[in-house]
Order: sequence, then structure tokens, then C-alpha cells
Amino acid sequence: MKRSTILVTVALLGIAALIGIKLSSNKKKIDEKNKLPANTTVRIPVTVAAVEEGDVATQLVKTGNLIPYREADITAAAAGKVTKVNFELGSSVRQGGTLVEVDSKLKELSLEATQLNVEKLRKDVGRYSTLYAGNATTEIQVNETKYNFDNAQNQAAQIKKQIEDTYVRAPISGRIVKKNIEPGEFVNLGTVMGTILDISRLKVQVLVNEKDVYSLHEGQSVNVTTDVFPDKSFTGQITYVAPQGNDEHNYPVEITIQNGNVLKAGTFVRVDFSRKSNQRALQIPRIALVESLKNPYVYVVEGSAVKQRKITVGREFGDQIEVLGGLSAGEKVVTTGQINLSEGIQVQVTK
Repeated sequence: MKRSTILVTVALLGIAALIGIKLSSNKKKIDEKNKLPANTTVRIPVTVAAVEEGDVATQLVKTGNLIPYREADITAAAAGKVTKVNFELGSSVRQGGTLVEVDSKLKELSLEATQLNVEKLRKDVGRYSTLYAGNATTEIQVNETKYNFDNAQNQAAQIKKQIEDTYVRAPISGRIVKKNIEPGEFVNLGTVMGTILDISRLKVQVLVNEKDVYSLHEGQSVNVTTDVFPDKSFTGQITYVAPQGNDEHNYPVEITIQNGNVLKAGTFVRVDFSRKSNQRALQIPRIALVESLKNPYVYVVEGSAVKQRKITVGREFGDQIEVLGGLSAGEKVVTTGQINLSEGIQVQVTK
């Protein structure tokens, strides 16, 4: 029994040895087949782009919300009971038009009494002046009468102003967007009775960084677009460029748009400051960068090999990026295949 077991074991070991020899032989044949000639060099396929000098089209687009050109509250200038309201929500009003009237009956009666006193004192001044000319009265009496006359005139003027204040007039032209008052209500001095918006023109305020703000000036035309009207653009004009920036070196810039009652306040818009300049700059495709803008480098094809080159980058122009240093016009930079590259690797330029 033991002898038969030993024979089986020996047979199995022999079979395993034969299989190992066969596999080893096959591997050598495969390696020999795949082995490249000693003088053969592997080239990595890449695509390239030329470093070119071109005109700079400055792309500067900012976003913001439209705000009214002017906004003003309708404010009571006198306390009293409201007798008349001459506007409704949505009404169009003109600057100077009477919107609210407050009861002024007592003030009118007071003005009548004061005016009667003024007329009396006017006559007294004339009479005492005549008496003084004939030495029939004293200078003190004449002066006192003139003082009382002047004081009465001032009182009459004050009452007239108080009566005028009971007529609340529109501070600006526009449309009523808030109505907070009805006839019969009592108002105090300073009570806000409504709000007027002037959207005949609209404004948008944006922040522009220090690098770009120096290319802007008041009076410059800009293009304004909105998703509400995708096929339409509006012409705006820069009406304010802040002389001082904030802590982040951003400068407020205000643009005014002639509206024509098309756009509404609060609409999201894009302001395009872009314009062609006379500057020229070296540019490469952005995809040529191997790392981020903070540590940029590219692969430059020199002969049949690539060299790693650190560069200094500037502005971005869409898919292109400005090169401030490290490259020269006409050099070829790798745009695809960089993941397989390192310094000195042989490459094959493909289209």
C-alpha cells in the first residue's frame, strides 16, 4: 500500500515538472517575439500648438442687478388729517404734482387773522411816521410800531409755508410702487405715505478689480445683456468710477442704461466692458499648462524630444492664456499627451 502511494506521488511530481518546463519555454518564445531591436526608440504620440503673438481682446464681463435711476418716498411735511389722496398704486406722477392734501383749515384762519393785523400795523407805521415828522410822537414809538409790523409779516409768511406744506407734492417723476395712506387717516411730520420709482433710466453697480479699472472711464459705452431678452442687447454708459477701492482692491463702477420702459428694476444683467486694444501678447492654449496657474509649466518640443519649461502667465482670453515669460514666438508646446511625458522623452507629433 505504501509503495503504490509513493509511485503516485512521484508521477504527479513528474507531470508538474513537465508543465513548468513547457510554460517557461513558451514565455521565452513570447518575450523573444515582442522584444524590440536594440536600436528601436519608443516615441510618445502628442499634439502641439505654436506660441503665437496676437492682438489682445480684453474680456471683462461683470454681473449685477438693475436698480432704479431714482427712488423717493412721499413724506408728510405737516401733521394733520388727510383730506385727499390723488394717486393709486401704479399711477404715473410728475415731479411737483400734488399727491396728498392735509387739513389746513385752522392754519388758513390763523393766516386771515395775521394778515388783518399786518394791515393794521401797516397803517400804524404810516401814521406814526407822519406824527414823528411833526414832532408829535417819539422815535421809540415809531421804531416799536415798525418792529411789530415786521414781526407780523414774518408770522404771516410762516403760516403760508405751513399751509403750503399741507399739499404734499411728488419729489420726482415716476410710478407709484407703494401706497401707505388713505383719506381720513392722521399723519405726523415725516410719515411715509408712498414710494415713487423712476425707471426711465436704470443703473447697475459692479465691482472691478485694480488691474482692469484703469482701462475704464466715465462716459465710456458698454454692452448690457440679460437672459430675459436673449436676442437683444442694451447700450449703457459708465457714469461713475470710484476714485477709491475697498480692502480687496475692487472699485465700484456704475453704469446707466436708457430704459424706455422695457426692463424692470431687479433684473439680472451682464455688463460687457470688452473692447479691442492695440496691445499684442504671446499666447498659448490653456490646455498646454501641465499644472495650475500658480505653478505653471509646459512641455516644449525640441527636435524629437520634449523639455520641461517653467513659464510666467498673465491674463486669460477665453481658451487662450497670455505668456509673460519663459517662451518665444514660434516654439511648439505640447497640448495633449502630457500625462505620459517627462524631461527628455522622445515624442511623435501627430495631427
